[in-house]
Amino acid sequence: MGYRFTDLTDACHDDWRAYVEHDFVRNLGNGTLEEAAFRHYLQQDYLFLIHFARAYALAAYKSRTLADLRQAHDGLKAILDVELGLHVGFCREWDISEAQLAALPEARATMAYTRYVLDTGNRGDLLDLHVALAPCLVGYGEIANWLNDQDATVRGNTNPYDAWIAMYEGEEFQGAMRAELEWLDARLADVTPARFGELVEVFRDATRLEIDFWQMGLDRAL
Repeated sequence: MGYRFTDLTDACHDDWRAYVEHDFVRNLGNGTLEEAAFRHYLQQDYLFLIHFARAYALAAYKSRTLADLRQAHDGLKAILDVELGLHVGFCREWDISEAQLAALPEARATMAYTRYVLDTGNRGDLLDLHVALAPCLVGYGEIANWLNDQDATVRGNTNPYDAWIAMYEGEEFQGAMRAELEWLDARLADVTPARFGELVEVFRDATRLEIDFWQMGLDRAL
């Protein structure tokens, strides 16, 4: 029997839980996150999405099958035509204009994770790239589901971050997460133990960089 995505999270259990259950996430869920921290995160996440789009363009280049090429195209199109627009609108609700977003400097945590993803994709294959991206695409969906399972999570108008949770618990994002898990499981099923060990290292590094991204938001660091 081959490997599955859950084998990656099991191999990186402590880091994965530290990411999913980070104080930024907990405070967002119970509504106590400082607004300045959330605004800083939102702005940096806009910059991250731009590089996320570049990663999908790289995935298209790395694709060896028409199915993978179409998947990469769909991911790139979704970010450029839908997600970035939604993010700009979401930022506008927090009094952050598109002009402000365009003029932002990148925080070191933003540069570290996005460049790691692109470097991993450049020097590795398509599976390396998807594993490096998984803490974002799969992780955000799992975080929304985890928040909904916590008694301390506050939903509705009393939580200023409820819309964020709703975005990632929504069927569109959850469907994308399930599709990515299906893709990863199909490819992980065929890897050797040695290759799986390499992918664990990629996944662990990417997860730790995502932890740093949450902390960047909490600290409002550049």
